[in-house]
Amino acid sequence: MSMPTRTVRFFMALCMVFALACGAHAQEAATVARGEYLARASDCIACHTSPGGKPFAGGLAMPTPFGTLYSPNISPDKDTGIGTWSADDFYKMMHTGKSRSGELLYPAMPFAAYTRMTRADVDAIYAYLRTVPAVKQRSRDQDLRFPYNDRKLLLGWRTLYFDEGEYTPNAQKSAEWNRGAYLVEGPGHCSLCHTPINALGGSSKASAYEGGLIPMQDWYAPSLTSNREAGLGEWSLKDISDLLQSGVSARGAVYGPMAEVVHNSLQYLSDADIQAMAVYLKDLPSSHASTSSTSAPSHAQEPEALRLAPLGKKIYADQCAVCHGAHGEGRASDFPPLAGNQSIQMDSPVNPIRMVLNGGYPPGTLRNPRPYGMPPFAQELSDEEVAAVVTYIRTAWKNTGTPVSNRDVNKLRAAPLD
Repeated sequence: MSMPTRTVRFFMALCMVFALACGAHAQEAATVARGEYLARASDCIACHTSPGGKPFAGGLAMPTPFGTLYSPNISPDKDTGIGTWSADDFYKMMHTGKSRSGELLYPAMPFAAYTRMTRADVDAIYAYLRTVPAVKQRSRDQDLRFPYNDRKLLLGWRTLYFDEGEYTPNAQKSAEWNRGAYLVEGPGHCSLCHTPINALGGSSKASAYEGGLIPMQDWYAPSLTSNREAGLGEWSLKDISDLLQSGVSARGAVYGPMAEVVHNSLQYLSDADIQAMAVYLKDLPSSHASTSSTSAPSHAQEPEALRLAPLGKKIYADQCAVCHGAHGEGRASDFPPLAGNQSIQMDSPVNPIRMVLNGGYPPGTLRNPRPYGMPPFAQELSDEEVAAVVTYIRTAWKNTGTPVSNRDVNKLRAAPLD
């Protein structure tokens, strides 16, 4: 064999090795990018980053009726994070709700939803977390009262409320519907807030997405199955998609915990995935098929509403009409309408009371980078004045909400702001 021929073959072999290395590197980079996308879809950063802390270093305090839980460090630090975990360890935790040592996890970690995720998706999140900056910060011990600090009690909870297993596609539905179901039921863990939580900290499948108070946050997550609240059967797919992706739509805007979800997670999802989620959510079965926001009986003539109406009307004209319109018609998507607004008329008055007391902004998102906000009135208005104006907007313009009392307002004055 001549020298030139050997040289050519050597360089050909070298090029092949280089191409294989480049291909492997590209595949690894694609997996990491997909993992970052899925970590956003799962909103991992929201719980595993404390205010002012390093991303994924944990330490976020989560008050519960049973005591305070602290999120662990999931950065790749080898001493205090998950730097020595294998992909199998990580999948076991996400899929079974058990730590690497076999310790049962508290359900504040939404493993009951994450168990629906495929192994490939969980592995991608693991690959991404291996690339974030490692932070040396030891995870805090959980601070729960007796007997809730005994993890053996979680065996009962798991028997009642944990159904382990990956998502199984519904052959009777479209690929788009199934993609939406996977995102909503799995990484999105939407049911965690939108399903009522009982005294044991569990949720019944029979009441899925029927809404309820978010424990210790004093916000109300509306029902997604009742048109009386935020049931989406009467919404267009565009309205649902806009709300999920930008935080505002023709039907209203998101505030409180949902604003954080849109800011941290949903705004980064692709148009196709947001559309798929909208398709699935719109198809949720209605829990009140014959009830709509206009068919419930009016409460405007109840004695409390009649007593508070003149004061509420005056406060509204002085403080609210400039943005929301004299008749609650709103101004485009910047200042949502109050007339006919389902979030104003829900059975629970918590959210409108909190908005008047604390104000707030929809999330700043890629599609709505400069949201218009609502000023707080807690320092300006007394409990009775807040009760009056909230009662007014819940009962005026053919709205069908019930009146609120001074006591309702007073209970929420000390509510946490996040």
